[in-house]
Amino acid sequence: MKQYFKTMMAVVVLAFISFSAFAQDEQPVIPKWVSDKGYWVIESNIKEPLNHVIRFYNNDNVLLYKEAVNGVKLNPEKRAIRMKLKKVLEASVVAWEQKKVTEENKNYVAAILK
Repeated sequence: MKQYFKTMMAVVVLAFISFSAFAQDEQPVIPKWVSDKGYWVIESNIKEPLNHVIRFYNNDNVLLYKEAVNGVKLNPEKRAIRMKLKKVLEASVVAWEQKKVTEENKNYVAAILK
């Protein structure tokens, strides 16, 4: 009887483990600052930390907008900066879809950072 009980308990434990393993199939959490319309790239230099070039691309890797930002230390690790860049990205995607022309230095980023 003890052997039967141990076998049944082992089967029940394995069943619970397998059921909980199937329940782990959740979608990854995507941060709010990530846009589904495209992405942005910041180019900077260690020797000139106040000068940056920001390029915005759509999901097809087409350059939508380019801006040089001078005199501002831009920290892309901060969530607020990422959210502001997301707003500029989405605005530039809409502008590019209307005109199909790459824009440059319209001061969208400089305006939103102030």
